[in-house]
Amino acid sequence: MGMNKNTVLGFATLIMILVGLGLIALGAFRYNEVAGWGFAAVGFGFFCIAWVFNALKGRV
Repeated sequence: MGMNKNTVLGFATLIMILVGLGLIALGAFRYNEVAGWGFAAVGFGFFCIAWVFNALKGRV
């Protein structure tokens, strides 16, 4: 399987979405204090970075 730049960016986007979902789930279900907001914010940040990777996919 050839790992060109688009494939690598696709995998990175998928991994970041999964990690973002995991962090948001941790913030929502595991921690009820202020730490939960931090986890959710970091998870949302992962979504933003994944969106940037997805936007770059065709241009790199």
